[in-house]
Amino acid sequence: METEFVNLTPENVDQEHLCCIIRSRKPHPGVEAKRQWLKARLKEGHVFRKLKVKGVVFAEYAPLETAWVPVVGDNYLYLYCLWVAGEYKGKGYGRALMEHCLADAREQGRSGVCMLGADRQKAWLSDQAFARKFGFVTADETEYGYQLLARSFDGTMPRFAETAKRGRVENQELTVYYDVQCPFVPQRVDWIRGFCADRGVPVSLIAVDTLEKAKALPCAFNNWAVFYKGKFRTVNLLGDAAQLERMLKK
Repeated sequence: METEFVNLTPENVDQEHLCCIIRSRKPHPGVEAKRQWLKARLKEGHVFRKLKVKGVVFAEYAPLETAWVPVVGDNYLYLYCLWVAGEYKGKGYGRALMEHCLADAREQGRSGVCMLGADRQKAWLSDQAFARKFGFVTADETEYGYQLLARSFDGTMPRFAETAKRGRVENQELTVYYDVQCPFVPQRVDWIRGFCADRGVPVSLIAVDTLEKAKALPCAFNNWAVFYKGKFRTVNLLGDAAQLERMLKK
């Protein structure tokens, strides 16, 4: 079992593998966009901690006040993603990453750690059943099936911003809010743009490129959110024609 973990820093962020499942010998637009996004976030207390291998073993979290999500609360950390995949599953790496995040929160004097969950586990969200083993409970919920999970140290709880609770927008066409924190996003945005152009489907692709925009979002968000006919549909990345066609028929 490998035991060497490393946190990304301004000094090593250009050299370290970013741990997602993208494999490319050439510069990848999504990976490079993520790298640039990280460079700006590290100075805000953002943490990207990974096993020092070219594999998917990492956790990513930030102070809630600077986390790009429509969640508010005093003195929390927000856990964007904890992901262990492939040959590294079942070896205790997920537990080590979660324990580090919780210990870091305590060392910083934080009130706890929170993360996005749902009534039922969703793709592209960290395993909420795993989180509940560490004492995470439902702190808040939306009207459309998403939950805010929190591990509180002092009894306080964070909450969704009021703008995010109902999951509705006035725009009736396919609408996607996105940022580039996930390296899969740029390719998915390009795919949706092409899909909609080919079929004459109106679409609004809205880049969430500031903290202020992220905090005011009209729905649950980790780095992606989809609306259609004014209703929130999913935080899952879209990249399958059949999936999107089914959504457009509803």
